[in-house]
Amino acid sequence: MNTAGAPMIRVTAMPADTNPYGGVFGGWLMSQMALAAGSLASRVGRGKAVVVSATDFAFPGAMAVGDELSVYCEVLATGNTSLTIAAESVARERNGEATVKVAGGTFKFVLLDEDDRPRTAVLPGKVST
Repeated sequence: MNTAGAPMIRVTAMPADTNPYGGVFGGWLMSQMALAAGSLASRVGRGKAVVVSATDFAFPGAMAVGDELSVYCEVLATGNTSLTIAAESVARERNGEATVKVAGGTFKFVLLDEDDRPRTAVLPGKVST
């Protein structure tokens, strides 16, 4: 994944985001990734998008309170009514420039119409039939 561009979301880990052992809670990381992927799904899908699955999560690194989390996303696949998006989280130490990949995963979204029913994706560069 290209992490050279702008992240979809950037946030600082706070004390309330820690687990009982003092590390940043994996569930918090996953929720930040879901927010970022959802933002991309709504933007690309041009409307309401809801997550229907989250898979392939790995947590190769750790982050501390005060570290800055950047989440990068890219569309992996498009279906008739769905988008599959990869999310990668990178932490930057609070008082420096060192970074480490802390999490990665895949989200699948279904695009919904105004009645909350699945709708056909009309994506940039895709011809609707």
